[in-house]
Amino acid sequence: MGIKKIISNTNLPNTLESLKKDLFHLGVEPEMVILVHSSLSKIGWINGGAVTLILALQEVLTKEGTLIMPSHSADLSDPKDWTQPAVPEDWWEIIKETMPPFDQIHTPTFEIGVVPEVFRNFRSVVRSNHPTCSFAAWGKKADKIIEKHSLDHGFGDKSPLNKIFSQNGHILLIGVTHESNTSLHLAEEKCRQYPQEKKRSPIYNEKGEREWKNYKQACYSTEFFNTIGNEFEKKHVFKRGKIGNAESKLINQRELIHFAHQWLDEKINNN
Repeated sequence: MGIKKIISNTNLPNTLESLKKDLFHLGVEPEMVILVHSSLSKIGWINGGAVTLILALQEVLTKEGTLIMPSHSADLSDPKDWTQPAVPEDWWEIIKETMPPFDQIHTPTFEIGVVPEVFRNFRSVVRSNHPTCSFAAWGKKADKIIEKHSLDHGFGDKSPLNKIFSQNGHILLIGVTHESNTSLHLAEEKCRQYPQEKKRSPIYNEKGEREWKNYKQACYSTEFFNTIGNEFEKKHVFKRGKIGNAESKLINQRELIHFAHQWLDEKINNN
C-alpha cells in the first residue's frame, strides 16, 4: 500500500500513546510472552513507523514481559527449492557456491515485513541461530526463548515456538490472517505422521568456515492455516480489536496449537 493511500485511510496519526492504548484495550498486559505478526500498512500512518509500534509493544509488556517476532531468512536455502520466485536451473550451482552463510547479526529477514527487520536490530534484541527459521526476542525471557534452537525441525520441539508454548505465551496478529501465523507450523511438527523433508542451508561450522548443512523438518505449508484459524475462532474465546486501523487478535498459543494438532491429525487419518 502506497504512503498516500495509507495517509488518506488514516483519520488521525497513530502515536506511541495511541498504540499503547489500543494494545491495552486488546488485552496485552505487562509480563506477557507474546509472538507478534504484523502488517504495518494496515495500522495506518504512524508517527515513527515501525520503531513506534515496537516501542509501544515494549512499553506495554515492560521489561518483565517478552516480545518475540519471526526473523526468518528462507532465501538461505537450496535454490532448487525456490518457487517465489524460481530461478533458472543454470544459476543453481553459482548461487550455492557464492551464497553467504547465515549470520545472526548480519543476515536480513526475507519477505516477512518491515517490523521484524527493524525489531531484530533493536538494542537488547537477541536472535536464534537457525539459517531459515530464526526468531528475535526482547525482554525477561528472551534468552530462554531463543537458546539452543535446533537445526533439525526448526519449528519443532527444540524451537522458540515450543519455548513460547511451554511459557503459555500468546500470539498477536496485527492486520494479518492466520496464513502468517507461524505457530501453526509447530502443530505440523507435533503430528507424528506429518510428511517430512530434507533441506540444506549455508552456515558457519565450528571452525568458523562456510559449510552447506543438511537438516530435516516437516513439509511446512500454510495451505490450511486460515481454515484452521477460522475454525478455532468459532469454538474458542480470544481477544479481538483494532490496533490503529488494523483488525487484530490476541490468542493463547497453547490453545491454538492443541486445536490445530487435533485438526491436522484428523485430516491425515482421513486421507
